[in-house]
Parts: sequence; C-alpha cells; structure tokens
Amino acid sequence: MDLKDDIALAQRLADAAGNAIRPHFRKIVGPERKGDASPVTVADREAEKAMRAILGTARPEDGIIGEEYGNERGEARRQWVLDPIDGTAGFLAGRPIFGTLIALMVDGWPVLGVIDQPIAGERWVGAAGLPTLLNGEEVRCRPCRELSDATLATTGPHYFDDHQGEHFMGLAAKTDHRRMVMGGDCYNYAMLASGQLDIVCEAGLKLYDYAALIPVVEGAGGTMADWNGEPLHAGSDGHVIALGDPARLDDVVEALACHH
Repeated sequence: MDLKDDIALAQRLADAAGNAIRPHFRKIVGPERKGDASPVTVADREAEKAMRAILGTARPEDGIIGEEYGNERGEARRQWVLDPIDGTAGFLAGRPIFGTLIALMVDGWPVLGVIDQPIAGERWVGAAGLPTLLNGEEVRCRPCRELSDATLATTGPHYFDDHQGEHFMGLAAKTDHRRMVMGGDCYNYAMLASGQLDIVCEAGLKLYDYAALIPVVEGAGGTMADWNGEPLHAGSDGHVIALGDPARLDDVVEALACHH
C-alpha cells in the first residue's frame, strides 16, 4: 500500500489544525459543554473545520469521522478519522500535552496515524509498513523484560467505572506503580512510541480517540489491543491497551483479567 500522498495530506491537515489551535492556547476561553459533558472550545471546532475543508477538496470521495461534526460518506472504504484536540481538559488548563489526532482507515482498519502537538512542535507519523517518525526522525519503543519493571500510564482513574477500575488496579499492582503516570491523553501513546513509557491502559475511548494511535505505536515496534488482547479496529469497544514491548501482551491481559 503506497501511502506517500496520504501522509503528505495528513501533514497538511495537522498544519491547518495547529494554525487554528495555537491562537487560542492559554487564552481566556469559556468552555461549553457537549452532550457527554466534556469541555469543548472554539479551537476544537475551528481546527476540525479547517481539516474538513482540505479533505473536501483533496479527497472528496473519502469518508470523514470527526469528533465535533460527525460522519460524512460512511459507506466509503477510506475514512479519515479526526480528533482536533484530544485532551481538551489539558488544553483548557494550559498544559501542552494535548494533541491533534488524524487517522486514515481502510475497510475499518487504521493504516495511517498522526499525533501532533502544535505548541511543542512535535509530530509523530506512523503508517503501515513504515517506521514511526517524530519530526522526521525514527523513534522506537523500549523493551520491557518484566511486567514489574513497566511504567504504566493512564489519563485518569475517574475515566474508569468501578468495575473497570478494579481491573486497572489489578494491572497497576503488577507494574512499577511508584512510577505510574496520570494525565496525558494521546501524549502518553506518543511517549510510549518514543521509548519513555511501557504501557498505557484506558477504557471508554471512541474511534477518534484511538485510531491514529495504532499506526504510530506499531510503527515504533509496539502493539495495541483491547483488554482481551484482540487487535483494535473500527468496531472495538474502547477498552484500549498499548505496549512498547509486544512480548508483555499476555502478561497485561492476564493482569487485567485477575478480577474476573
């Protein structure tokens, strides 16, 4: 699969989103509330509008799945999945660890992903069959010999319900929990791809939250799966794990299942 033109287009989308987002960062903005009570700002909407405008001209036959403006051409084999600001709460708090997520899915499977941090100027690009690049330089996940050595990250315990939280804590107890990282949203997956973290575990994610992460992590030598160890795709239920060392997948799945 030749993704050269699609990668170039994804870079254009990330540039446009960043240009829309940066003027609003650390400004006094009044967040609205969406139906799910998550914060949304004018930056989210302007960034997604900018990306949709480019896709409408460059790929009018492709579908679009976006967090802010829904789906277009859902029957298309090729779907662009857009999350203009993953980590809006962090954005509103002035923390530059949010990101713009851009994915291309073909027949329900992610083949291209971008994690863009427009404030720090960091961009991870992953594509099927190619190494993951951070600002043009190859990055790799790090090995993890034992689960007890692993640094685990999650966006926050409040995103788990009681049942999910029990399973997460079962995993946390078997890792180096003194180094556990809270907060970070998509930035945790970028750090895993760059060899700074070993495991990310989350629940309740939507397609636009995880689709772009998969090519980035896998292109860096890691793996992503659901909590049963199955590959992630458009129909996955939002229970997500990412591992820098695929050899630890069975260990993580077993630890997560320990409360069954």
